[in-house]
Amino acid sequence: AREALQIAKVGGTYILGRKLGSGSFGDIYFAVNTQTGEELAVKLESTKSKHPMLMYEAKLLKHLQGVPGIASIHYCDVEGDYNVMVMDLLGPSLEDLFNICHRKFSLKTVLMIADQMLYRIEYLHSRNFIHRDIKPDNFLIGVGRKANQVNIIDFGLAKKYRDSKSYQHIAYREGKALTGTARYASINTHLGIEQSRRDDLEAVGYVLVYFLRGSLPWQGLQARTKLDKYEQIKRKKMETHAETLCRGLPQEFATYISYCRGLCFEERPDYSYLRRILSELLTREGHRNDMVFDWAVQQSTSTPSASSSMLSPLSHCMPSTPVVSRTPVETRDSSHILLQSCRPLDSSLAMLQRSKDRQHARERDYYLLATP
Repeated sequence: AREALQIAKVGGTYILGRKLGSGSFGDIYFAVNTQTGEELAVKLESTKSKHPMLMYEAKLLKHLQGVPGIASIHYCDVEGDYNVMVMDLLGPSLEDLFNICHRKFSLKTVLMIADQMLYRIEYLHSRNFIHRDIKPDNFLIGVGRKANQVNIIDFGLAKKYRDSKSYQHIAYREGKALTGTARYASINTHLGIEQSRRDDLEAVGYVLVYFLRGSLPWQGLQARTKLDKYEQIKRKKMETHAETLCRGLPQEFATYISYCRGLCFEERPDYSYLRRILSELLTREGHRNDMVFDWAVQQSTSTPSASSSMLSPLSHCMPSTPVVSRTPVETRDSSHILLQSCRPLDSSLAMLQRSKDRQHARERDYYLLATP
């Protein structure tokens, strides 16, 4: 990380500012385009990394470009000892916002989030990839006019599940190591079965229940090792029927989870059906999808003193759940990107300084999670 700080500019255009976050892949920095003044994020990964993933992620992101909810890539290359990717600067994650809202979202907010999550995942699947690490940390809101848009990020574990031309599905396999985040992983993933589209959607179901309840039944289990903990999570998840998991919640959530658990390996999920049952629930409860989320309501009703305490400077918010990568039970984590706005500036040096000055001023107004 210290060596990375010696890189002042990448791509001949992007000046690096302060460090925003870290992960097993490397570091994320705030950056400014010296030609346009646009504020961006730069991911740096050492070319000597044991399991380099940044170039893979960049290639996949380029494949996904051009739709809402997918960050744009501005530059990607190898510079010196680093893989470099310049991308859109996004806001806080759903996990960050969940903490701001005292770890409880309203039914309305959960249903509006679900609608966008399902659109993002359906699009990813239509492009022949599955995500394999669906969790609140990997969904970030946008900035400015896109502040109500949910973006899906972190494609380091994504995998192609069918051929682009023939649509031939990957083969069913067993004995696979757990890939993703144990808390939200599907039962079949725990059982070592090759993941497919159904597993991304089952994970969404657990995320939605987590947002409504504040926790899941398999959280907080004690074990000596990670493998033991994953085994305990698997057992608890398998013995918790959808109706039990969703007791006290609208029936649609149990219906959603039962549907996902019942899908076959190669079966195409009915995304429209899942969105429809949740959308109808939203309407039946007397709400409409007006994009007014809990964090916006809480911000508008907070007192000045309360707001200032919640808007403390955020350098980085680490995910709270362990992640397992392709290698046997290797842990990896995601980074979150600080919320910024974009305004043109004058010159290269003044640009970065003024951007920092504006950032400190905006922290009184923007709704960010305080560093734990």
